[in-house]
Amino acid sequence: MRLKNKLALVTGAARGLGRSCAVRFAEEGADLVLVDLGTDLPGVPYPLGTAGQLEHTADLCRRQGASVLTALCDVRDPAGVGALVRDALGRYGRVDVLVNNAGIAAPSGKAVHAITEEEWSLMLDVDLFGAWRMIREVVPAMLRERQGSIINIASTAGLVGYRHFAGYVAAKHGLVGLTKAAALDYAPMKVRVNALCPGSVRDDPRVESRMLSEIARSLDVAVEDHEHTFVQAQPMNALIEPDDVSAAAVWLASDDSRQVTGTVVTVDGGFTAR
Repeated sequence: MRLKNKLALVTGAARGLGRSCAVRFAEEGADLVLVDLGTDLPGVPYPLGTAGQLEHTADLCRRQGASVLTALCDVRDPAGVGALVRDALGRYGRVDVLVNNAGIAAPSGKAVHAITEEEWSLMLDVDLFGAWRMIREVVPAMLRERQGSIINIASTAGLVGYRHFAGYVAAKHGLVGLTKAAALDYAPMKVRVNALCPGSVRDDPRVESRMLSEIARSLDVAVEDHEHTFVQAQPMNALIEPDDVSAAAVWLASDDSRQVTGTVVTVDGGFTAR
């Protein structure tokens, strides 16, 4: 029960790593505000999480005894983000942990010169500006409490380059930079900011994840072969499991990591060690 009496706000919680983090947090005693767009997004060439999936995540957390508030919110919308945080504070009075997990992996699959203005703007608006908007709204409450943990779900793409993923790479590199700068801004007030950088995470039906298969499609890798293809690049000869990432998130959210801020925690089986 490392997160007992803590309130965690998780974006992109309908499925995937957001659901995995939410359920693990509930198992560790946290109450939760679970957020997702809940609909598809023009320009993103694959289905996004639904409102029904978000409610399923909430139900899984309630089964662990957690109090859960769900909300549909577009992290590109400053007014919507502000209203979301006000609602969370109105119900719970505080936000102890923010997990900035909302993100998209496509539109991708193009060389830099072929990316349109709209595609570039969409990627950065969701994956980088969305996290900044959430931090901007949540941090004042954390500063009043003089404590808090912000976990930015980045990627190994925040540390190395990937061919034909320039928008995603730029956004995730920016998120790592935002993490380091924000950590220094808030360290004197004991608000911690860290980045969690997963490697290739296996699509797990338990959390209804599909990110790896969509990345494969962007790279013209046969979906039926994509897991085998990605394993070849893993020094530990295995894909990362969603539980591996959420276990690291629990540690960063808990007081066990109270002196950890401004860091990048990689869960990548050694991929970026080369």
